[in-house]
Amino acid sequence: MALHFSPIYTPLRDLEIWHASTGEYAFAISHESTNGAGLRGKPGFIASWRSRYSNKPAITVQGSPYATFVEAEEACERMLVQLTSYAE
Repeated sequence: MALHFSPIYTPLRDLEIWHASTGEYAFAISHESTNGAGLRGKPGFIASWRSRYSNKPAITVQGSPYATFVEAEEACERMLVQLTSYAE
């Protein structure tokens, strides 16, 4: 099952966030830096997930931040495999 990430458009120019979802889970990837506009934190791409049916905060995917968007996307794919294998 492949996740298809789409950018989230906001009025904040320098905010970089992408979103993908399945029937049960939602994933997000954000780009963070230590300075400048946008999200601040450890430099890189932060991947996170949460259940779409739970009112709990998102959980950061282990290994974040990633050096590239592709690495973060692949980490989300692996997390989805783990989550769906637990459900079976």
